[in-house]
Amino acid sequence: MATEPHAVTLESYAALAEIRDSLLETYASNDAMNQLILANLDPRAWRAQPPGEKGSGRTIAAIFAHLHNCRLKWLKRSAPHLKCPPPLDPHRCTMKQAAAAHRKSASQCLGMLSDALSCAPNRRVAKFSRDSWMPTWPAGGTMFAYMFAHEAHHRGQILTRF
Repeated sequence: MATEPHAVTLESYAALAEIRDSLLETYASNDAMNQLILANLDPRAWRAQPPGEKGSGRTIAAIFAHLHNCRLKWLKRSAPHLKCPPPLDPHRCTMKQAAAAHRKSASQCLGMLSDALSCAPNRRVAKFSRDSWMPTWPAGGTMFAYMFAHEAHHRGQILTRF
């Protein structure tokens, strides 16, 4: 007996679960990379002005604050049922505060992604809203890709300062 082309089988559920688990592991590695940088960063670099014209770029402190604060925006707009940690002040936060804040926001984003990548019919994260002025996307793989790429882009900015 032939199955419908879009029929959900046990094998397709297993394949989707494997893909979801791989994406979640990748996102968890994303924060591990951030934590590695924070743990090994020379404290003198934290507030050092970036190369170029004065005021033309973010300090490393401001980049880490931006990453955390973007996560909070994604959580509030896409998963309002999840508790957000407080935002970071880019001009006042310490490396220790940034590391702790990133652990908390990464954990909540991981929960948001876990739900967004779920096949469950009752999932709570069905859309991804990056900002009020941007169109929303269906939650899923594209959401993961954007979140990971955004952080990788800024991590690249940080690493080019060394």
